[in-house]
Amino acid sequence: SLCLREDGPLFTVLAWRPLKAIWVVSYGMYLMHMLAVNLVEAGSGEVVSRVEKEQSNPQADLLVTLPPFIQKADKSGLLVASGADTKGIEADQVGPDARYVPIVDNTLSFIANPGANPAPVTWDDLLKPEFKGKLQYSTPGQAGDGTAVLVLLQHLRGKPGALDYLTKLQTNNVGPSSSTGKLQPKVSNGELLVANGDVQMNLASIKDDGSKFAIFIPEHNGTRTTVSLPYVAGVTKGAPHEAEAKKLLAYLLSDDVQKTVEPDALGIPVRDTIRTVAAESPAPNTPAAVLKDVEIWVPDWNAVLADLDADVAAYQKATGN
Repeated sequence: SLCLREDGPLFTVLAWRPLKAIWVVSYGMYLMHMLAVNLVEAGSGEVVSRVEKEQSNPQADLLVTLPPFIQKADKSGLLVASGADTKGIEADQVGPDARYVPIVDNTLSFIANPGANPAPVTWDDLLKPEFKGKLQYSTPGQAGDGTAVLVLLQHLRGKPGALDYLTKLQTNNVGPSSSTGKLQPKVSNGELLVANGDVQMNLASIKDDGSKFAIFIPEHNGTRTTVSLPYVAGVTKGAPHEAEAKKLLAYLLSDDVQKTVEPDALGIPVRDTIRTVAAESPAPNTPAAVLKDVEIWVPDWNAVLADLDADVAAYQKATGN
């Protein structure tokens, strides 16, 4: 998750293991301002909390995070109309008055160390005793990917079934983690055998960091299903540089940048005219390869947000996590 803010002479990006194409943001700011960009890590929920706390003295210009946290920012009055051209972007993913707009599409995934033998295939495989103390997922309500785990399990098993499953999984779970990105090196070095993630982040880690893990989507009742988890951006209310933030968002949505999302950032373009149709045999270590024959479910994130506090409280009570 990203929060573009001014910090002295620098534009600072608060980031949760951000989109590999953070260079897009940096280069965009370079083109428009000739300014340096400072990167600072923060969680999906945390960047929204920081913007909320700074309302009396706004610092952020452009907020980029995952659902349902971008919807939370909008409901809290932290975003303004962006004026972005949203043609070709799924209408149900765009906020009212384009107050938030997806810039890169993405989905939830899991990763497994080669030492996980046999490799897990189904959700039930993750309950096996060989993963005790070797499995970890980021915390629902704090991390976007962790929240997506809870939301997807509710979709697959119903809310009671999701809590029942996660209560059983707690036997193997190392414990809470507010950051999904920090789990990747632990799986790569074998400290963990399994963790959650997202497709873009995991593919970028393999490509850029040489991470040693496989990406998989767990099966449920013979079908592999995941949840759409796009990077979504919004111009913040009271932004010190509102006009520039709108220009940057327009730049990120431009055809030239969207054409680089798949080959360079290992994400999925949000404009339907640019998105590549998956080949019969997609190239390895690409989103198309990971998501081949996978059902991608798109939630009503506003409905998710409406129940989020109660669902997280029920999760914490059931798991103690």
